[in-house]
Order: sequence, then C-alpha cells, then structure tokens
Amino acid sequence: MNRGSAGSIGSAASASEYRVCSNCRKVLRQEKRIRVSQPLTRGPSAFIPEKEIVYFAPKVMQASGLNERTNLLVEEYSTSGRLDNITQVMSLHTQYLESFLRSQFYMLRMDGPLPLPYRHYIAIMAAARHQCSYLVNMHVDEFLKTGGIAEWLNGLEYIPQRLKNLNEINKLLAHQPWLITKEHIQKLVKTGENNWSLPELVHAVVLLAHYHALASFVFGSGINPERDPDTSNGFRLIAVNKFCVCDLANDNIENASLTSSNFGIADSLSELEALMERMKRLQEEKEEEEASQEEMATRFEKEKKESLLVVTGAFDDEMVSTSDVSRYIEDPGFGYKDFARRGEEHLPTFRAQDYTWENHGFSLVNRLYSDIGHLLDEKFRMVYNLTYNTMATHEDVDTTMLRRALFNYVHCMFGIRYDDYDYGEVNQLLERSLKVYIKTVTCYPERTTKRMYDSYWRQFKHSEKVHVNLLLMEARMQAELLYALRAITRHLT
Repeated sequence: MNRGSAGSIGSAASASEYRVCSNCRKVLRQEKRIRVSQPLTRGPSAFIPEKEIVYFAPKVMQASGLNERTNLLVEEYSTSGRLDNITQVMSLHTQYLESFLRSQFYMLRMDGPLPLPYRHYIAIMAAARHQCSYLVNMHVDEFLKTGGIAEWLNGLEYIPQRLKNLNEINKLLAHQPWLITKEHIQKLVKTGENNWSLPELVHAVVLLAHYHALASFVFGSGINPERDPDTSNGFRLIAVNKFCVCDLANDNIENASLTSSNFGIADSLSELEALMERMKRLQEEKEEEEASQEEMATRFEKEKKESLLVVTGAFDDEMVSTSDVSRYIEDPGFGYKDFARRGEEHLPTFRAQDYTWENHGFSLVNRLYSDIGHLLDEKFRMVYNLTYNTMATHEDVDTTMLRRALFNYVHCMFGIRYDDYDYGEVNQLLERSLKVYIKTVTCYPERTTKRMYDSYWRQFKHSEKVHVNLLLMEARMQAELLYALRAITRHLT
C-alpha cells in the first residue's frame, strides 16, 4: 500500500457506506447518499456550544492569559503539531491539560522501550475496541509519519505476531480488566522470537489503558471529527439510512433510564440546591459518627449490586462497526459485563488497600518504564484535586466529597473497593441520570448520547461537566492499570 492510499482511511470514499449520527454517535448503514457539512455541528464538541470552549473565547482568555498558555502547551507537547478538538475541550482546565499533554507526549515521543510506530499502532488497536474512529484516524496519520509500514493498516492479519499477541490483553483491559491474570503476562513474556520484555509490555499496557480511557473522554465530551482539509467547501459525500431514532423529536422519545430522576419533576435549580443540602448533611453525619467497617463493606456490596440496575442501553439495537475500525480488533462481540453479575459466582473484590497505585503500581511501572510513573501520578492527583471551589452558581464550595464519589463509583463498577470509603455517599450524591451517564461513558463509551450528557446536572457549567469526564477518564485508566500491574507483580513473585 502506498502512502496516499494508507492515508485515505476515514476518507470520503471509504466513509460513504456509513453515517455517524451527530447526536447518538451511532454508525448507521447506507440507504441513500447526501451532501452534508463536516462536522455536523460547529466547534470542537457536539455537546458543548462553541462559545463555551476556552480557545474560542478570546475576550475572556486574553484577560487570563490562558489562551496563550494553551498555544504554548500545544507547541511544546502536541504530537500532531496542531490544536486538535480534544485539546480545545480540555483547555477548559489548562492546569490539567498541561499534565495530560506532558504524559501523552512522553508515551508517544520520548525515550521508551517501544519503537515509535509500535506506539501509534497500539493506540489504534486500543481506540478500535470502542469504535473510536476519531482516535484511530489520528494515529493512522501519526503511525505513517513515524515510519510505520503502510501495509499494517490493512488490518491485524498484516501485523507482526508480537503485536497480534496483544489482542487478548487489549480486549480484557478495555472491557473486563478483572479477568487479567499472571498467566496472561507469562504468555506474553515467554521466551521466543515473538516475546515481549517486561519494560516493553508495561509501555504497551500504559498506552492501551490511556487510549481506552481517552476514547471514553472523546465520546463523553462529544468530540467532533476534525475538519477534513481535503473536502471541497467543507462538504463531503456521506450516506444515511432512512432515519436514526435520534432524528425524531426528543420530546417523543422518553427513556426511563434517563428521565427517572431521584427528584421527580423538580427543576434543575432545585436539583442543585438538593445536592448542596445532601453534601452538607453527609459532612455533618461524618463528623458526628463514622460507620463501622462491617457497615462500610455492606454498603459497597449494595452499591456494586445496584450498579447492575443502571441501564445504559438508550439505543440497544446492534452497533455497526465501520470496516476501517473493525479491521484493528479481534473478537468484536466481547464487551463490558457487570462485575457483580446476577446469578453468577462473584469474583473476589479487588481491595484497593491490598494493591494500591501509591504503594505498589507506581513503583513497579516507574521501575520498568522510567519516569512514566511520576507523570501518571501527577495526572491522577491533578484531576482528583482539581477544584475552583464552585458548584454551578455557588462559590466557596468544598467539592471534595463529590469528586471522590465520582472517582470511586467508576472503581466500584470495576470491582475495586476502598475500605475507608463510605459507599453510601455515592447513592446520596449521584442521581440516577448521572449514574447512567457515568456507566455509559466508562463501560460503553460509543453509546454515549447528547441526551445523556444534557440529562444530568442541568444547572452546572459545561466546564464542570468536562471535569466530570476528566475524572471518569483517569479513574478508568487507573483501574485498568491496577489490574494489569497486579498481574505483572504476581508474575514476578
């Protein structure tokens, strides 16, 4: 395959068989062709008005200097050499953006165990698990620019056996990381011409976890496709079927999972006040009396089981992968299954105290892939501690309790329990529509819709919802890494 044909992946010719709904992001089969502007909505995000994005608010940004800061960060750490849509949305939180770009640049460009083309191909394999064509197309370009062999872009059957051997751990990390065992690690590092060294494997695992989580951010934030410079007048020929359910009026489509709020028909303002009141009450109760360890364990099990009842299938019909993305994955039907499945033997809960990021994962990953542990640790801490002490229209608010509930709820869905956390707080602080959104973005990101995004925290700023997505992304990445690094530790011992 020559450079030109490889670079055409995701072009008008190949995309003409499909259409991605601008609202539910579902891929639809063709029935007729029409010309549409690309992207279907203006700005970096289909969920967030263009004027809300930092980069497009020059008056505000000139006063704070953040616009210039974003540009400097892009110049220093961008691997593509341009301000992409992900960076523009993340620039709502410039402090975090710097940490994110530094760690991603290190994974992709700085000295490390893996050659540059391998790094981008692994990113492609990871993003394809969630049908994230945005990231796939981005790294197809990067793969070729760094000297990758164009033939590999025809699909997994064209790649070296060493890369093929990552398919199993890619699949498990993306969807059911609790199934990863030391046997999976031993199989990859066994002696032979296609084996992985432990430093190489750790680099690969970090990349896989990073791009699974980044796919969650892309779908959760409604990141638009990059504008295609090769299209005439910003238009391209794509195909649509008769209609998508999202094309119908939203008022005519009601989904119980999205509308059954804990507050009934209360308006968004009273939802905010109710949340503030619950935060205050929980803080007072915690100061008066802490729950026993037995009670804390019971509340975790209850929350874990209740997560089964959080229905995420707003659009349950079969998702269709475009050939350009599906060529990079094996076993496309494999997906997330609830950790606490009804009617099945429960897998042992991952007690966070037995294998923590701070005491175990950090030192292992840093020893085998120098300095990445420091960069990841900074990024995890940054997003977890990030606060402007505001909630919607309220100022001087301590949001620690809310941030911890969001982070720990993600880990709960992956079977990770913190002994010192009262999971009763999750039920008190996270309304049902928010839980639906969290579970979808974290476990089935390709199903995320604008209606899910709009259905929770209706009084909050878009920047606050982006912060939610950053928390979900980092919580997911950390969960995947904890399972993979624990398996590597067991292999070593």
